Amino acid sequence: EDLRVDGRGCEDYRCAEVETDVVSNTSGSARVKLGHTDILVGVKAEMGTPKLEKPDEGYLEFFVDCSANATPEFEGRGGEELGAEIASTLYRVFSSESSVDLKSLCINPREHCWVLYVDVLLLECGGNLFDAISIAVKAALFNTRIPKVRVLEDEEGSKEIELSDDPYDCIRLNVDDVPCIVTLSKIGYRHVVDATPQEEACSLASLLISVTSKGALTSMKKVGKGSLDPESIFEMMETGKRVGKSLHIALQKILDEEERLGTSRQKVGFLG
Repeated sequence: EDLRVDGRGCEDYRCAEVETDVVSNTSGSARVKLGHTDILVGVKAEMGTPKLEKPDEGYLEFFVDCSANATPEFEGRGGEELGAEIASTLYRVFSSESSVDLKSLCINPREHCWVLYVDVLLLECGGNLFDAISIAVKAALFNTRIPKVRVLEDEEGSKEIELSDDPYDCIRLNVDDVPCIVTLSKIGYRHVVDATPQEEACSLASLLISVTSKGALTSMKKVGKGSLDPESIFEMMETGKRVGKSLHIALQKILDEEERLGTSRQKVGFLG
């Protein structure tokens, strides 16, 4: 009947709170609260050497830390396994050539590039981790500011790198094609988005779909012990595209509003 325990329809998300620029010593940061799920993401831009196979591109590195306070399951080594699984999923989602313009992170081909270290901290787990993390990563990348760099060459041919001191003289990343993950959990004959922990316990299998703002699928992954028949997979893909597009629109609206407010916006902050 398209009605869930908390009154939502099958394709409805819980209320999400997004705040950017919450950690001062990062190049970009964001905090996302989705129901009882609380995620903090910090992005640090550091200079590195381009990878051999892609000499004219920078790259992203993901690290996921599951706080032991987030849920009792993370005590001991439980959080490490989940952290590694989330990081590998993020690498897969961002392996698509078009998600981030990595060429804009190159300073000197084969010599210097920007490496973006994306640190994800799980503060509280209240279901639907992957979606909340992908929203937080996109918001943090949108907030990231990378200093402009000039490469100076002297008469002997040796190169020197000069960083701009002006905080407004920076590179911004284009996040239009950064995908968000939509997790569809199959319960009985129906599938729901943004499952709560109780709904996740009732679901035998879920499909993680990463969708761009234009509704293109970039990757797919099945999680859970149960099976999914082909017909329901196609149905879930269509739902994922539809829900993903509206998720991107809502997120972009919030990010643009925060941007417009600039320094006048009231910060709730990390302890808000």
